[in-house]
Amino acid sequence: MFRTKVKSSNIASVGYDSMKQELEIEFVTGGIYKYLKVPEDVYINLMTAPSIGSAVHKLIKDKFKVEKVS
Repeated sequence: MFRTKVKSSNIASVGYDSMKQELEIEFVTGGIYKYLKVPEDVYINLMTAPSIGSAVHKLIKDKFKVEKVS
């Protein structure tokens, strides 16, 4: 999945597959995680948030099933 680099102290890049509704987040510390069944509006809200890191905690963390990619 193609990920876009973002300006964040904790998040390096974010990718989204609208067909599969999968969101990938690469953390600055090295881990890449895939979140499943994420609606596109959640992805849009994440990418337009003033703080990507805060938005991940508010919109994503503990709300969707997650798999570690690497």
